[in-house]
Amino acid sequence: MSDGRQRSDELIARMTAARGYIYPEWEFAARQDPDFVETYNRMYELGLGEGRHVSATVREFAAIALLAFRGADRAGLVAHMERAIRLGATREELFEVLETCLVPGGAPTFHRGLSALMEVKDAPTK
Repeated sequence: MSDGRQRSDELIARMTAARGYIYPEWEFAARQDPDFVETYNRMYELGLGEGRHVSATVREFAAIALLAFRGADRAGLVAHMERAIRLGATREELFEVLETCLVPGGAPTFHRGLSALMEVKDAPTK
């Protein structure tokens, strides 16, 4: 296996392990330009990982609210909700995050989030 292919495979494996998923588009991008995706991944880790003052779970809540508001596809919302559950969030907390979205984001935001939440699988047992 070439060094570039191995580097891409390792990057994809790291991203998948950290998130619990990887979008096919990011896998494709990692194979095309691992330097670019490595830089993006570092920003992702800093933005959605454990912060100094805000937990990764709370950061996922913010991401879920923004994605629902922006009209993200259901698969993306489900992926972030399942990651939040793996980090320790409950379905009830996710529902309350969506309730919070109703006033500033409107009924379509709330509905989009509910539609995703209905598809969320419980956290895998360890």
